[in-house]
Amino acid sequence: MIIPQPYLLFLGDVTDPLAAKTARGISVWRPEQCIGEMRLPGGTVSLGLDELDIATARARGAQTLVLGTANAGGFLPEHWKGTVRAAIEAGMNVASGLHYRLADDAELSALAAEKGVELFDIRHMRPELQVGSGKKRSGKRLLTVGTDCSVGKMYTSLALEAAMREIGLKADFRATGQTGILVAGEGIAIDAVIADFIAGAAEYLSPANEDDHWDIVEGQGSLFHPSYAGVSTGLIHGAQPQWLLMCHEMGRPHMRHLPHQPMVSLEECVEANMRVAKVTSERVELAGFAINSSNYGEQEARDYLATISAQFGVPATDPVRFGIADIALRLKEHG
Repeated sequence: MIIPQPYLLFLGDVTDPLAAKTARGISVWRPEQCIGEMRLPGGTVSLGLDELDIATARARGAQTLVLGTANAGGFLPEHWKGTVRAAIEAGMNVASGLHYRLADDAELSALAAEKGVELFDIRHMRPELQVGSGKKRSGKRLLTVGTDCSVGKMYTSLALEAAMREIGLKADFRATGQTGILVAGEGIAIDAVIADFIAGAAEYLSPANEDDHWDIVEGQGSLFHPSYAGVSTGLIHGAQPQWLLMCHEMGRPHMRHLPHQPMVSLEECVEANMRVAKVTSERVELAGFAINSSNYGEQEARDYLATISAQFGVPATDPVRFGIADIALRLKEHG
């Protein structure tokens, strides 16, 4: 990775567990990179790591403070800046997945230059991009899509990569969000790409490859979320996936952050995603469903998954509870 490790994961003062998905993703998939966590007064979300202050984390070898939470709009709260300054003063780099650019903050940039550390704006680190072409390319690609944002597309993608490798398939996770980039060490934050270049960015991330090689492309947003449907569309077209894997949270009452926007049905969501994908991949197929059932008991979850599987004729699982081996095997057999 270009970002020095290990990390101190900063959780701010958030109270919504979903807001800490960046920090959680790193701690789950790269625990060896994590020295500990840091919270501000009022913060109720914890990853179960050692809770450290800046000085202690630095003494234990932490190289980079990672701003591990997300908020609507991706801004840096003013009362978090003291922690960022303290980390820089202690000789730590700072990595952020927010839309707010640390490098554009004159005070933080000057302090970082003085202390000889770097500011990593993950959302804004990307190569020169072209617009999407839609040209057919070799290799196999699967894209995770969803009924909403924050339904497990990144976790599912990483879990599938691991499961496919375990059964002997060539598979690589392609990160399209800040958390995935911190986990994988490379990628492009799609939601910070100018709209015309989103499809081109997805093509860049998953270029032509060997015929038996799989790119597992991390999905973003949802075609049915009014805020993020444009990002989802460009990503679907650019990924040119032969397979889609639908992610959903069991029982979610409405679109995230939009209580006035009801959830879409699985039937309608599958149909819409398949239709959009056929613009660049006319033979696209549904690989299965990855369901977040964490708010329900195990038997309720199993019954729900069985119903979905019978209805659509494909595997349905909760990757956290039950793994994702059935979907990996389906891809090996039919991919």
